[in-house]
Amino acid sequence: MKEREITALETALRYHFHRRGVIEQAITHSSQAREQESQQTGENKYRVSDNEQLEFLGDAILALVTSEELFQRFPQFREGELSKLRAHLVSERHLIRVAQQLELGHYLRLGRGEEKSGGRGKTALLVDALEAILAAIYLDGGMPPVREFILREILAPELERMEREGGALPMNDFKSALQETLQGLGMAQPSYVLVEEAGPEHRKTFTVEVRLHTTKGDSGAEFVGRAQGSTKKTAEQDAARQLLSYLASRPQSVGGKLARGSRAAEQP
Repeated sequence: MKEREITALETALRYHFHRRGVIEQAITHSSQAREQESQQTGENKYRVSDNEQLEFLGDAILALVTSEELFQRFPQFREGELSKLRAHLVSERHLIRVAQQLELGHYLRLGRGEEKSGGRGKTALLVDALEAILAAIYLDGGMPPVREFILREILAPELERMEREGGALPMNDFKSALQETLQGLGMAQPSYVLVEEAGPEHRKTFTVEVRLHTTKGDSGAEFVGRAQGSTKKTAEQDAARQLLSYLASRPQSVGGKLARGSRAAEQP
């Protein structure tokens, strides 16, 4: 690999390698390695390293860092919720977007056959290379730089995107958290009321109220939260968040679980 290509890759990764061999191995596909081996003659034959073992290590590092981040960021989630979110964040479907944004296909070292078959654009090869690069960063600089890379390039952008687009991200599901909280307290479920819909069709604003009833069947409301959003769903979620905060601030003791759940649900 030419020096300028290594420098360009380091710029894309925002990491400088002290051991150039490890990053070269990370982008070397087995087709290239076997091709080089087949060209060797005499008694000086040696095995050319490819990125398969690095991919194995990188996959484990990604799973660990992702699990640690989700564990710390969402302490109120059940094991199933954490597993579901982690599965998405480490999935091939998500990782291919990261690999494409980093333009890893440009840097792959491929054998002639793989090159001709369009290997630089193959999802499996790009994702494998990304995971191998994670291992390369870890082996070269330890856990801090690879954790920083994973958070910056893989986790944070996707979590922010899911939140922004109102995806099924558990950290946004204040309505479910509110439902479980009220059930645990033996209280009636709240009612969500659309009180206003304004603006042109392509830029509507929805105003929703969530009303907390002290007892089942009681027409009165102890608390009313009001929120606006570009969709009814986002307005309802924000109103539910307000109600969770209200319950956590009530002077009577409703248990540490409620207070912790409300604070955790509001983490960015």
